[in-house]
Amino acid sequence: MTYKEKYDEWLSFADEETKKELLCVCDHTKELEDRFYKDLAFGTGGLRGVMGAGSNRMNKYTVGRATLGLAEYLFDKFPDGASVAIAYDTRNHSADFSLAAARILSAKGIRVYRYKYCVPVPVLSFTTRYLGCSAGIMITASHNPKEYNGYKVYDETGCQICTDAAEELLSYINKEEYQAVSQLLDGGNNSLVAEIGDEILGEYYKAVREQSLYIEKSDIKIVYTPLHGTGNIPVREILKNFNVETVKEQELPDGNFSTVRSPNPEEKDALNIAIETAKKTGADLVLGTDPDCDRVGIAVRDSNGEYVLFTGNQTGALLVNFVLTMKKDALNSRSTLVKTIVTSELGANIARDFGLNVDETLTGFKYIGDKMNQYERIGDKEFVIGYEESYGYLVGTYARDKDGVVSSMLICQMAAWYKAQGKTLVDGLNEIYDKYGYFLDALDPFVLKGRDGAEKITALMDHFRKNGSEIFEGSEDMIDYAKGVDDLPIENVLKFIWSDGSWVAVRPSGTEPKIKIYYSVRGENRESAHMRLEKIRNTVRSIIES
Repeated sequence: MTYKEKYDEWLSFADEETKKELLCVCDHTKELEDRFYKDLAFGTGGLRGVMGAGSNRMNKYTVGRATLGLAEYLFDKFPDGASVAIAYDTRNHSADFSLAAARILSAKGIRVYRYKYCVPVPVLSFTTRYLGCSAGIMITASHNPKEYNGYKVYDETGCQICTDAAEELLSYINKEEYQAVSQLLDGGNNSLVAEIGDEILGEYYKAVREQSLYIEKSDIKIVYTPLHGTGNIPVREILKNFNVETVKEQELPDGNFSTVRSPNPEEKDALNIAIETAKKTGADLVLGTDPDCDRVGIAVRDSNGEYVLFTGNQTGALLVNFVLTMKKDALNSRSTLVKTIVTSELGANIARDFGLNVDETLTGFKYIGDKMNQYERIGDKEFVIGYEESYGYLVGTYARDKDGVVSSMLICQMAAWYKAQGKTLVDGLNEIYDKYGYFLDALDPFVLKGRDGAEKITALMDHFRKNGSEIFEGSEDMIDYAKGVDDLPIENVLKFIWSDGSWVAVRPSGTEPKIKIYYSVRGENRESAHMRLEKIRNTVRSIIES
């Protein structure tokens, strides 16, 4: 079916509002083609895309089609009856999409537990486990810009579905017609939909507090921003024993994220308002969580009174050191740290120093969650901490996804612990560098939109695969994860490694129109590492931007 035929088909069944939007773009060939040249991809992360009318957009029809496929998938997996937990973030249309999913599932005879207000991703993971649901749905586009939304599917363990399950689910989704969705959207069976909220959230708080490691009273001052997202109430609740000031301008839900260019704590300017607030109050620590509160970024006041932004790798290394120090008497031969292949070796080296096993996974916390499930199933290893460089951390086994709430609690406790020693987190990080060597890490995401962008990303991966040894001068090894490495799923990722442990990884995003370049450079000091890093980055930029 051509994109024009798809367009005409949608006009035949869409509601009036959708028709109106489609008719407004009927004379814009390029725009129309982009909306309909394909169905919005359902990958291992579910759906994620720009909101709007069309098969290649996030809307109630694409959400509905995915949900209809999920219903059929669950019928086969759980013939004695299935149930699904549904949650959503603060983005525009997130509540609407969650309601559409609930209506379709209940219309098909599946019991639904739907949050009556927005909650973080880890709450959905916890809830799926706590209620014994067959699956979970989270409506979120995480840290993406305001025009995006997404749809994540979780299995009965509270873990995002991984490669094999995602492919199987996709085969069900591909059988469904958008027209069938339109007939169910206004229906549903209210008797099968239960609204949930405070009671289960209270159990989640209990599970998070069980991970507490340092409860000494502290005068540490904290500024927190939820960046208009779901973290506002849960993070403040879990930090209520600390001196916390919330950024008023960014406290309330706002799907337009009107005070930030992008609600992503990985980006420097996301914490600008919080840092300005901290300067006025002399706060020790700045925290920021993304809209679905699975990631947390920090800025720390140093000895000169300046606020230093930490990378996910730096915060992760500090957390590993803190958690293992506090838990050292409980560690054993099964104790394990899990990290992704694009996460620095610094935290891993700390873990090995404490005697821990270190396991690596592909990029995406779902793979860390899958490892946790393996450990519980087999019993040969015991999960202690897992993290990824993109500001995602988890301690505890109550959930199977990264958790900005528990991370915020532990980061604040860690900062209080260092302050009791007369130190800042900057001092703590420098101590780690002194002991384990200086690591400088960076990420360059290159946005390449539309069909042309997708084709360029494919061409770039081919170029790096064929010419990587010459591009990355001096690198001694290339790992091509598309060929299968150890027991990891096959994925289109390349990693170039130098003899000193430095590396560069090249990876197309599975959720955004981006190709991402990850760097981890080891040096004798910051200056030498910085010079080396910039040389490599300039080489990469010249290739991608040519």
